[in-house]
Amino acid sequence: MALTFTEREFIPVLLGGDINVYSVARAFYEEYQVKSVAFGKYHTGPAFRSLMIDYRPNERIDTDEVFLPTVNAFAREHADKKIVLMGCGDAYVALIARAQDAGALEPNIIAPYGPFELMDSCQKKEVFYQLCEKHGVPYPHTFTFTAAMAADPGTMAEALDGLDFPYPMILKPSDGIAYWEHPFATQQKAYTIGSREELESVIRDVYASGYTDDLIIQDRVPGNDEYMRVLTSYSDRTGKVRMMCLGHVLLEEHGPHAQGNHACIITEPNDELMGGVRELLEDLHFVGFSNFDVKYDERDGSFKFFDFNTRQGRSNYYVTGSGFNVARYVVEEYVYGRPFDPAFETAREEHLWTVVPRGVIRRYVKDPELRARALRLMREGRSVNPVFMKGDFTFNRWLRMVHTTLRHYKIFKQYYR
Repeated sequence: MALTFTEREFIPVLLGGDINVYSVARAFYEEYQVKSVAFGKYHTGPAFRSLMIDYRPNERIDTDEVFLPTVNAFAREHADKKIVLMGCGDAYVALIARAQDAGALEPNIIAPYGPFELMDSCQKKEVFYQLCEKHGVPYPHTFTFTAAMAADPGTMAEALDGLDFPYPMILKPSDGIAYWEHPFATQQKAYTIGSREELESVIRDVYASGYTDDLIIQDRVPGNDEYMRVLTSYSDRTGKVRMMCLGHVLLEEHGPHAQGNHACIITEPNDELMGGVRELLEDLHFVGFSNFDVKYDERDGSFKFFDFNTRQGRSNYYVTGSGFNVARYVVEEYVYGRPFDPAFETAREEHLWTVVPRGVIRRYVKDPELRARALRLMREGRSVNPVFMKGDFTFNRWLRMVHTTLRHYKIFKQYYR
Protein backbone atom coordinates (compact mmCIF):
# COMPACT_ATOMS: atom_id res chain seq x y z
CA MET A 1 0.00 0.00 0.00
CA ALA A 2 1.56 3.30 -1.12
CA LEU A 3 1.17 6.46 0.92
CA THR A 4 -0.91 9.22 -0.62
CA PHE A 5 -0.89 12.79 0.64
CA THR A 6 -3.52 15.55 0.66
CA GLU A 7 -2.86 19.30 0.46
CA ARG A 8 -4.18 20.95 3.63
CA GLU A 9 -4.32 24.42 5.15
CA PHE A 10 -1.59 23.45 7.59
CA ILE A 11 1.78 21.72 7.85
CA PRO A 12 2.78 19.82 11.00
CA VAL A 13 6.30 20.73 12.14
CA LEU A 14 7.68 18.47 14.86
CA LEU A 15 10.86 18.80 16.90
CA GLY A 16 12.79 15.58 17.55
CA GLY A 17 13.40 12.29 15.76
CA ASP A 18 12.41 9.53 18.17
CA ILE A 19 9.33 7.35 18.58
CA ASN A 20 7.41 10.32 20.01
CA VAL A 21 7.91 12.26 16.76
CA TYR A 22 7.09 9.28 14.58
CA SER A 23 3.92 8.56 16.55
CA VAL A 24 2.65 12.15 16.29
CA ALA A 25 3.49 12.27 12.57
CA ARG A 26 1.64 8.99 12.09
CA ALA A 27 -1.38 10.48 13.85
CA PHE A 28 -1.30 13.51 11.53
CA TYR A 29 -1.07 11.26 8.48
CA GLU A 30 -3.82 8.87 9.54
CA GLU A 31 -6.26 11.68 10.31
CA TYR A 32 -5.40 14.19 7.56
CA GLN A 33 -3.07 12.41 5.07
CA VAL A 34 -0.45 15.13 5.50
CA LYS A 35 3.33 14.81 5.52
CA SER A 36 5.02 16.21 8.62
CA VAL A 37 8.30 18.07 8.70
CA ALA A 38 10.58 17.05 11.58
CA PHE A 39 13.66 18.88 12.76
CA GLY A 40 15.75 16.39 14.73
CA LYS A 41 19.34 16.16 15.88
CA TYR A 42 20.72 13.03 14.23
CA HIS A 43 20.57 10.89 11.08
CA THR A 44 18.86 8.09 13.01
CA GLY A 45 15.69 7.19 14.90
CA PRO A 46 12.22 6.12 13.72
CA ALA A 47 11.60 9.42 11.89
CA PHE A 48 14.77 9.17 9.78
CA ARG A 49 13.99 7.93 6.24
CA SER A 50 10.26 7.70 6.91
CA LEU A 51 8.18 8.38 3.79
CA MET A 52 5.56 10.34 5.73
CA ILE A 53 8.13 12.66 7.34
CA ASP A 54 10.38 15.25 5.75
CA TYR A 55 13.18 14.75 8.28
CA ARG A 56 15.82 17.48 8.56
CA PRO A 57 18.65 16.78 11.02
CA ASN A 58 20.72 19.44 12.74
CA GLU A 59 22.71 18.63 15.87
CA ARG A 60 22.03 22.10 17.30
CA ILE A 61 18.29 22.25 16.67
CA ASP A 62 17.71 22.11 20.44
CA THR A 63 19.39 25.51 20.93
CA ASP A 64 17.65 28.89 20.73
CA GLU A 65 20.13 30.22 18.17
CA VAL A 66 19.30 27.41 15.71
CA PHE A 67 15.72 26.47 16.59
CA LEU A 68 14.14 29.91 16.26
CA PRO A 69 15.67 30.96 12.91
CA THR A 70 14.98 27.47 11.52
CA VAL A 71 11.26 27.29 12.34
CA ASN A 72 10.64 30.94 11.51
CA ALA A 73 12.37 30.59 8.13
CA PHE A 74 10.21 27.55 7.38
CA ALA A 75 7.08 29.46 8.37
CA ARG A 76 8.00 32.36 6.08
CA GLU A 77 8.62 29.94 3.21
CA HIS A 78 5.08 28.63 3.74
CA ALA A 79 3.33 31.87 4.63
CA ASP A 80 0.11 30.65 3.02
CA LYS A 81 -0.11 27.76 5.51
CA LYS A 82 -0.64 27.45 9.23
CA ILE A 83 2.38 25.79 10.82
CA VAL A 84 1.38 23.44 13.66
CA LEU A 85 4.55 23.40 15.78
CA MET A 86 4.86 20.67 18.41
CA GLY A 87 7.76 19.58 20.60
CA CYS A 88 8.33 15.89 21.19
CA GLY A 89 10.57 16.18 24.24
CA ASP A 90 10.76 18.42 27.29
CA ALA A 91 13.58 20.61 25.99
CA TYR A 92 11.82 21.17 22.65
CA VAL A 93 8.54 22.10 24.34
CA ALA A 94 10.43 24.58 26.53
CA LEU A 95 12.02 26.19 23.44
CA ILE A 96 8.63 26.60 21.77
CA ALA A 97 6.80 27.89 24.84
CA ARG A 98 9.51 30.46 25.65
CA ALA A 99 9.53 31.71 22.06
CA GLN A 100 5.75 31.96 22.03
CA ASP A 101 5.69 33.93 25.28
CA ALA A 102 8.29 36.33 23.85
CA GLY A 103 6.25 36.86 20.69
CA ALA A 104 9.22 35.57 18.68
CA LEU A 105 7.34 33.07 16.47
CA GLU A 106 6.06 33.98 13.01
CA PRO A 107 2.31 34.84 13.05
CA ASN A 108 1.32 31.75 11.04
CA ILE A 109 2.84 29.39 13.62
CA ILE A 110 0.42 27.58 15.93
CA ALA A 111 1.98 26.34 19.17
CA PRO A 112 -0.58 24.53 21.38
CA TYR A 113 1.00 25.45 24.72
CA GLY A 114 0.26 27.69 27.66
CA PRO A 115 2.68 30.05 29.43
CA PHE A 116 6.20 28.67 29.82
CA GLU A 117 6.41 29.69 33.49
CA LEU A 118 3.42 27.47 34.36
CA MET A 119 4.71 24.54 32.30
CA ASP A 120 8.21 24.83 33.74
CA SER A 121 6.98 24.88 37.32
CA CYS A 122 4.67 21.89 36.80
CA GLN A 123 7.40 19.67 35.38
CA LYS A 124 9.49 20.25 38.52
CA LYS A 125 8.58 17.37 40.74
CA GLU A 126 8.46 19.18 44.09
CA VAL A 127 5.98 21.70 42.62
CA PHE A 128 3.87 18.88 41.20
CA TYR A 129 3.73 17.18 44.60
CA GLN A 130 2.52 20.43 46.18
CA LEU A 131 -0.29 20.45 43.62
CA CYS A 132 -1.06 16.83 44.47
CA GLU A 133 -1.38 17.80 48.15
CA LYS A 134 -3.82 20.57 47.27
CA HIS A 135 -6.04 18.35 45.14
CA GLY A 136 -5.85 15.12 47.11
CA VAL A 137 -3.89 13.27 44.42
CA PRO A 138 -1.74 10.57 46.10
CA TYR A 139 2.04 10.54 45.53
CA PRO A 140 4.91 8.62 47.15
CA HIS A 141 6.42 9.84 50.41
CA THR A 142 9.10 12.29 49.24
CA PHE A 143 12.11 14.25 50.46
CA THR A 144 13.57 17.14 48.43
CA PHE A 145 17.36 17.22 48.52
CA THR A 146 18.97 20.52 47.48
CA ALA A 147 22.32 21.41 45.98
CA ALA A 148 23.08 23.41 49.15
CA MET A 149 22.77 20.22 51.19
CA ALA A 150 25.27 18.47 48.92
CA ALA A 151 27.78 21.33 49.26
CA ASP A 152 28.31 20.78 52.99
CA PRO A 153 29.14 17.26 54.29
CA GLY A 154 27.57 17.92 57.69
CA THR A 155 24.32 19.25 56.21
CA MET A 156 24.20 16.34 53.75
CA ALA A 157 24.68 13.78 56.54
CA GLU A 158 21.99 15.44 58.66
CA ALA A 159 19.52 15.47 55.77
CA LEU A 160 20.09 11.82 54.87
CA ASP A 161 19.98 10.76 58.54
CA GLY A 162 16.45 12.16 58.67
CA LEU A 163 15.03 10.02 55.86
CA ASP A 164 12.13 8.05 57.26
CA PHE A 165 11.57 5.45 54.55
CA PRO A 166 13.56 2.28 53.92
CA TYR A 167 16.02 1.13 51.29
CA PRO A 168 15.67 0.45 48.44
CA MET A 169 14.51 3.98 47.67
CA ILE A 170 14.23 6.06 44.49
CA LEU A 171 16.44 9.01 43.53
CA LYS A 172 15.67 11.21 40.51
CA PRO A 173 16.16 14.80 39.36
CA SER A 174 13.47 17.36 40.03
CA ASP A 175 14.20 19.17 36.76
CA GLY A 176 14.61 16.57 34.02
CA ILE A 177 15.45 19.16 31.34
CA ALA A 178 18.40 20.58 33.27
CA TYR A 179 19.53 17.12 34.36
CA TRP A 180 20.00 15.77 30.81
CA GLU A 181 21.91 18.92 29.85
CA HIS A 182 24.75 17.65 32.10
CA PRO A 183 25.63 14.11 30.97
CA PHE A 184 27.96 11.87 32.99
CA ALA A 185 29.11 8.25 32.84
CA THR A 186 26.70 6.72 35.37
CA GLN A 187 23.70 8.87 34.47
CA GLN A 188 20.27 7.21 34.66
CA LYS A 189 16.74 8.49 34.27
CA ALA A 190 16.01 7.34 37.84
CA TYR A 191 17.99 5.34 40.38
CA THR A 192 16.91 2.53 42.67
CA ILE A 193 19.20 3.03 45.65
CA GLY A 194 20.03 0.08 47.87
CA SER A 195 22.23 1.63 50.59
CA ARG A 196 23.34 4.86 52.24
CA GLU A 197 26.77 4.52 50.61
CA GLU A 198 25.22 4.23 47.16
CA LEU A 199 22.90 7.17 47.84
CA GLU A 200 25.77 9.48 48.77
CA SER A 201 27.83 8.31 45.78
CA VAL A 202 25.05 8.99 43.26
CA ILE A 203 24.30 12.41 44.77
CA ARG A 204 27.97 13.37 44.43
CA ASP A 205 28.05 12.15 40.80
CA VAL A 206 24.93 14.13 39.88
CA TYR A 207 26.13 17.43 41.32
CA ALA A 208 29.67 16.94 40.02
CA SER A 209 28.16 16.94 36.50
CA GLY A 210 27.11 20.59 36.85
CA TYR A 211 23.42 19.97 37.64
CA THR A 212 22.31 22.55 40.25
CA ASP A 213 18.61 21.92 40.84
CA ASP A 214 16.99 19.70 43.45
CA LEU A 215 16.95 15.91 43.68
CA ILE A 216 13.92 13.90 44.72
CA ILE A 217 14.46 11.06 47.21
CA GLN A 218 11.36 8.94 47.34
CA ASP A 219 9.77 5.93 48.96
CA ARG A 220 9.89 3.05 46.49
CA VAL A 221 6.37 1.82 45.77
CA PRO A 222 6.64 -2.00 45.63
CA GLY A 223 5.61 -4.00 42.59
CA ASN A 224 6.90 -4.76 39.12
CA ASP A 225 6.14 -3.06 35.81
CA GLU A 226 2.57 -4.37 35.81
CA TYR A 227 1.70 -2.06 38.71
CA MET A 228 2.36 1.00 36.53
CA ARG A 229 -0.21 3.15 34.72
CA VAL A 230 0.19 6.02 32.25
CA LEU A 231 -2.34 8.84 31.86
CA THR A 232 -2.49 11.23 28.90
CA SER A 233 -4.75 14.29 28.80
CA TYR A 234 -5.54 17.10 26.39
CA SER A 235 -6.63 20.51 27.68
CA ASP A 236 -7.97 23.17 25.32
CA ARG A 237 -6.76 26.77 25.21
CA THR A 238 -9.23 27.75 27.98
CA GLY A 239 -7.83 25.07 30.29
CA LYS A 240 -10.77 22.65 29.99
CA VAL A 241 -9.78 18.98 29.88
CA ARG A 242 -11.26 17.47 26.72
CA MET A 243 -9.72 13.98 26.64
CA MET A 244 -8.13 11.51 29.03
CA CYS A 245 -6.70 8.12 28.14
CA LEU A 246 -5.37 5.74 30.79
CA GLY A 247 -3.09 2.84 29.99
CA HIS A 248 -2.12 -0.17 32.11
CA VAL A 249 1.61 -0.72 31.65
CA LEU A 250 2.61 -4.36 31.32
CA LEU A 251 6.30 -3.82 30.64
CA GLU A 252 8.80 -0.98 30.86
CA GLU A 253 12.22 -0.77 29.27
CA HIS A 254 15.13 -1.67 31.52
CA GLY A 255 18.33 -0.39 29.87
CA PRO A 256 20.13 2.31 31.92
CA HIS A 257 19.11 5.30 29.78
CA ALA A 258 15.67 3.96 28.84
CA GLN A 259 14.64 2.78 32.30
CA GLY A 260 11.01 3.64 32.94
CA ASN A 261 10.09 4.14 29.28
CA HIS A 262 6.95 2.22 28.44
CA ALA A 263 7.29 -0.94 26.36
CA CYS A 264 3.82 -2.50 26.46
CA ILE A 265 0.46 -0.87 27.38
CA ILE A 266 -3.19 -1.95 27.40
CA THR A 267 -5.80 0.84 27.43
CA GLU A 268 -7.83 0.56 30.62
CA PRO A 269 -10.18 3.24 32.06
CA ASN A 270 -10.38 4.25 35.73
CA ASP A 271 -12.70 7.21 36.34
CA GLU A 272 -11.74 7.65 40.00
CA LEU A 273 -8.03 7.86 39.20
CA MET A 274 -8.61 10.35 36.39
CA GLY A 275 -11.02 12.58 38.33
CA GLY A 276 -8.51 14.18 40.71
CA VAL A 277 -6.08 14.91 37.89
CA ARG A 278 -8.79 16.52 35.79
CA GLU A 279 -9.58 18.88 38.69
CA LEU A 280 -5.87 19.65 39.13
CA LEU A 281 -5.37 20.51 35.46
CA GLU A 282 -8.48 22.69 35.25
CA ASP A 283 -7.60 24.53 38.47
CA LEU A 284 -4.22 25.38 36.91
CA HIS A 285 -5.82 26.38 33.56
CA PHE A 286 -3.20 24.15 32.01
CA VAL A 287 -3.13 24.14 28.18
CA GLY A 288 -2.09 21.32 25.84
CA PHE A 289 -1.09 17.71 26.36
CA SER A 290 -0.08 16.38 29.75
CA ASN A 291 1.28 12.98 30.68
CA PHE A 292 1.52 11.29 34.09
CA ASP A 293 3.31 8.21 35.39
CA VAL A 294 1.32 6.40 38.07
CA LYS A 295 1.86 3.26 40.16
CA TYR A 296 -0.60 1.15 42.11
CA ASP A 297 0.44 0.81 45.76
CA GLU A 298 -0.92 -2.43 47.17
CA ARG A 299 0.04 -1.32 50.69
CA ASP A 300 -2.88 1.11 50.84
CA GLY A 301 -4.80 0.44 47.61
CA SER A 302 -4.04 3.86 46.11
CA PHE A 303 -2.54 4.99 42.81
CA LYS A 304 0.56 7.11 43.43
CA PHE A 305 1.49 9.82 40.90
CA PHE A 306 5.18 10.28 40.08
CA ASP A 307 5.59 12.84 37.28
CA PHE A 308 3.80 15.64 35.42
CA ASN A 309 5.11 15.80 31.85
CA THR A 310 3.87 18.92 30.07
CA ARG A 311 3.61 17.26 26.65
CA GLN A 312 2.39 14.07 25.02
CA GLY A 313 4.50 11.11 26.17
CA ARG A 314 6.85 9.08 23.96
CA SER A 315 4.24 6.29 24.05
CA ASN A 316 1.50 8.66 22.82
CA TYR A 317 0.40 6.32 20.05
CA TYR A 318 -1.31 4.18 22.68
CA VAL A 319 -3.84 7.05 22.73
CA THR A 320 -4.18 7.31 18.94
CA GLY A 321 -4.35 3.52 18.60
CA SER A 322 -7.22 3.47 21.09
CA GLY A 323 -9.26 5.73 18.79
CA PHE A 324 -8.29 9.15 20.20
CA ASN A 325 -6.04 10.62 17.55
CA VAL A 326 -3.68 13.11 19.25
CA ALA A 327 -3.29 15.26 16.12
CA ARG A 328 -7.04 15.72 15.75
CA TYR A 329 -7.43 17.58 19.06
CA VAL A 330 -4.84 20.20 18.08
CA VAL A 331 -5.94 20.66 14.46
CA GLU A 332 -9.69 20.78 15.12
CA GLU A 333 -9.22 23.43 17.82
CA TYR A 334 -6.38 25.59 16.49
CA VAL A 335 -6.70 25.25 12.71
CA TYR A 336 -10.42 24.75 12.10
CA GLY A 337 -11.87 26.24 15.32
CA ARG A 338 -14.45 23.48 15.63
CA PRO A 339 -16.21 22.76 18.94
CA PHE A 340 -15.34 19.60 20.86
CA ASP A 341 -17.96 16.91 20.39
CA PRO A 342 -18.31 15.32 22.85
CA ALA A 343 -17.11 17.99 25.27
CA PHE A 344 -15.10 15.40 27.21
CA GLU A 345 -14.18 11.82 26.36
CA THR A 346 -12.18 8.95 27.77
CA ALA A 347 -10.85 5.79 26.15
CA ARG A 348 -12.92 2.72 27.08
CA GLU A 349 -12.00 -0.04 24.64
CA GLU A 350 -9.09 -2.43 25.14
CA HIS A 351 -6.16 -1.88 22.80
CA LEU A 352 -2.54 -3.02 23.00
CA TRP A 353 0.45 -0.76 22.28
CA THR A 354 3.86 -2.43 22.23
CA VAL A 355 7.41 -1.84 21.08
CA VAL A 356 8.57 -5.34 22.08
CA PRO A 357 8.04 -8.66 20.27
CA ARG A 358 5.38 -11.18 21.21
CA GLY A 359 8.05 -13.45 22.73
CA VAL A 360 9.14 -10.75 25.20
CA ILE A 361 5.52 -10.27 26.31
CA ARG A 362 5.07 -14.02 26.68
CA ARG A 363 8.27 -14.38 28.73
CA TYR A 364 8.36 -11.26 30.92
CA VAL A 365 4.73 -10.28 31.67
CA LYS A 366 4.34 -12.15 34.95
CA ASP A 367 0.61 -11.84 35.61
CA PRO A 368 -1.05 -14.69 33.64
CA GLU A 369 -4.29 -12.75 33.12
CA LEU A 370 -2.52 -9.65 31.76
CA ARG A 371 -0.26 -11.79 29.59
CA ALA A 372 -3.28 -13.62 28.16
CA ARG A 373 -5.07 -10.31 27.48
CA ALA A 374 -2.08 -8.93 25.61
CA LEU A 375 -1.63 -12.05 23.47
CA ARG A 376 -5.38 -12.17 22.76
CA LEU A 377 -5.39 -8.54 21.57
CA MET A 378 -2.48 -9.37 19.24
CA ARG A 379 -4.39 -12.33 17.79
CA GLU A 380 -7.51 -10.19 17.34
CA GLY A 381 -5.62 -7.47 15.47
CA ARG A 382 -6.22 -4.92 18.24
CA SER A 383 -2.56 -4.12 18.79
CA VAL A 384 0.10 -1.92 17.25
CA ASN A 385 3.82 -1.32 17.23
CA PRO A 386 3.76 2.36 16.23
CA VAL A 387 7.03 2.41 14.26
CA PHE A 388 5.66 -0.01 11.65
CA MET A 389 3.00 1.66 9.50
CA LYS A 390 1.67 0.11 6.31
CA GLY A 391 3.01 1.92 3.29
CA ASP A 392 5.87 3.60 5.13
CA PHE A 393 8.59 1.32 3.85
CA THR A 394 12.18 2.01 2.99
CA PHE A 395 14.46 -0.98 3.37
CA ASN A 396 17.12 0.74 5.50
CA ARG A 397 14.58 2.14 7.94
CA TRP A 398 12.63 -1.11 8.12
CA LEU A 399 15.84 -3.04 8.88
CA ARG A 400 16.76 -0.61 11.67
CA MET A 401 13.29 -0.82 13.22
CA VAL A 402 13.29 -4.62 13.10
CA HIS A 403 16.73 -4.68 14.72
CA THR A 404 15.58 -2.25 17.44
CA THR A 405 12.50 -4.36 18.15
CA LEU A 406 14.29 -7.70 18.27
CA ARG A 407 17.08 -6.23 20.40
CA HIS A 408 14.62 -6.18 23.29
CA TYR A 409 15.21 -9.92 23.71
CA LYS A 410 18.84 -9.16 24.63
CA ILE A 411 18.04 -6.07 26.70
CA PHE A 412 15.40 -7.81 28.82
CA LYS A 413 17.62 -10.84 29.33
CA GLN A 414 20.45 -8.60 30.53
CA TYR A 415 18.60 -6.00 32.62
CA TYR A 416 15.16 -7.27 33.63
CA ARG A 417 14.95 -8.08 37.34
